[in-house]
Amino acid sequence: MDLSVKDVARLLTVSEKTIYNWIKQESIPAYQINEQYRFNHAEIMEWATLKRIQFAPAIPPEAKEGKNSLPTLVEAMNAGGIAYKVGGTDKESVLRAVVNIMHLPKEVDRDFLFQVLLAREALGSTGIGDGIAIPHVRNPIVLHITKPSITLCFLEKPINFGALDGDPVSILFTLISPTVRIHLHMLSRLGFVLRNPEYRAALKQRALRDELLAKVAAAEVALPLADSPAPG
Repeated sequence: MDLSVKDVARLLTVSEKTIYNWIKQESIPAYQINEQYRFNHAEIMEWATLKRIQFAPAIPPEAKEGKNSLPTLVEAMNAGGIAYKVGGTDKESVLRAVVNIMHLPKEVDRDFLFQVLLAREALGSTGIGDGIAIPHVRNPIVLHITKPSITLCFLEKPINFGALDGDPVSILFTLISPTVRIHLHMLSRLGFVLRNPEYRAALKQRALRDELLAKVAAAEVALPLADSPAPG
């Protein structure tokens, strides 16, 4: 558990009183250790993304050194690829189809990846609303990959994904990362870019690959200032 109440309040740009209210409501994932509340960084960022709560896309503490070497979303999406008219009639069959088309090294066990994605969904849907889901594993696992990958898929038919707003999902960003550090970095940047209205409009229009990547790159231009450590 690497975050305090103060850290989470700063990350989510809310007051500490709000954090305590969420804890009281059992809304936010928190752990009581020696009469103090502690939080897992990955869980908080995942929770904020799913709840569509804005958060400061800060680099995780362990990643501040060597920050310039961290990959961009464009690089991760180039690695993962973009697919259109992906088939499937339910969450399980769609995830199977996504795993089958992902650009992965030969050493990666696709069946294992499929199972851990399903296991993550069993903990709660990764549907964030507005027809979008971000399937991923809660904590990075050894998949014989050295770089992050985000595979963007447009489904042939919207499916029930158990999203928070109840709407069916037709757009999936499937994220896999080699380390916790990069997992947090990618989840943070993706959550930030998905709040960009121009990019969301391009997603709704199912724009072509080059246009989608160009709009991601444009949205990421705003991130260097956001990535700066918060004062104090």
